[in-house]
Amino acid sequence: MYFASDNTAGIAAPILQAIGGANAGYALGYGNDDWTRRVERRFAEIFEREVAVFLVPTGTVANALALAHLSPPWGAVLCHAESHIATDECGAPEFFGAGIKLVGLEGDGAKVSAATLRDALEQGQWGGPHHVTPSVLSLSQATECGTIYRVAEVRELADIAHARGVAVHMDGARIGNALARMNVSPAEATWKAGVDALSFGATKGGAMGAEAMIFFDRKRGAEMQSRRKRGGALASKHRFIAAQMEAYLEGDLWLTLARHANAMADALSAGLAAAGCKPVWPVEANEVFAPISLEADERLKAAGAMYYPWPARPAIGPGKVLVRLVTSFQTTQEDVDRFLAIVRAN
Repeated sequence: MYFASDNTAGIAAPILQAIGGANAGYALGYGNDDWTRRVERRFAEIFEREVAVFLVPTGTVANALALAHLSPPWGAVLCHAESHIATDECGAPEFFGAGIKLVGLEGDGAKVSAATLRDALEQGQWGGPHHVTPSVLSLSQATECGTIYRVAEVRELADIAHARGVAVHMDGARIGNALARMNVSPAEATWKAGVDALSFGATKGGAMGAEAMIFFDRKRGAEMQSRRKRGGALASKHRFIAAQMEAYLEGDLWLTLARHANAMADALSAGLAAAGCKPVWPVEANEVFAPISLEADERLKAAGAMYYPWPARPAIGPGKVLVRLVTSFQTTQEDVDRFLAIVRAN
């Protein structure tokens, strides 16, 4: 019963097989290999346009380098106050961005609303020489609360940002889960809605360690090769990152894996709601945030269940704890059923 994170899951079998296949023979390093070229072409097919693609090993460096590339050092990155870049990346965006400032915005379900963004841009103190300049809006898809931005929401936010000369970045660590839920094309959910750059996540979806920075205007990606190298994120044996990504994208495996994780989250959510533990936010990807009794919490931990408590927002009342439960491609119905049986036990 491993619901602590989708990072606790292993590597999807086709991806593990691809890593082994890439191990045969020799290949030039630093991205000068056939795997990388095929991945670049595949991303162009998926997003229905020519894109600039840069593979990296971690989501943190994908976000940090992309934001550093989009913003000058005196710029501000507007994001939700609970977003991953603001709370869980150890200041990496600020470090790689030579001091860019992250400005956290509030919003229910870890989502930034159009009204909040508009107010921040219109009423904040911006511009030199004394103040930072808004340069990037970063949206998490899916969010830290497991919610997602629908296409119309992304478009509205992007329109507000672009009207002020602010670029739009999307942290897509769980982009597959969001797209599988919305059942829209990758192009519709990103550049057609106004996204300028995407951190495309594969690790949480089933890879060992493979992420991509994608710029939908190839000119925006100019000199990113040098920034990636300078940031220590250009792998010498690059083919092994590319081989993972190629397998992940082949035959839309990434969406198949995401649909399974989402289905397991739905089953978990429905069972918890039936047991009187209704999730506090809509379950729109593969994360469930639900209040359970302290007694159930003790039983689950004694049975070896792995998950994290979460700050109680909104308040859930005495005798309960809000927990975050994350499903993955590896989660089984048996895992879900066993967890629910322990929650229901008297």
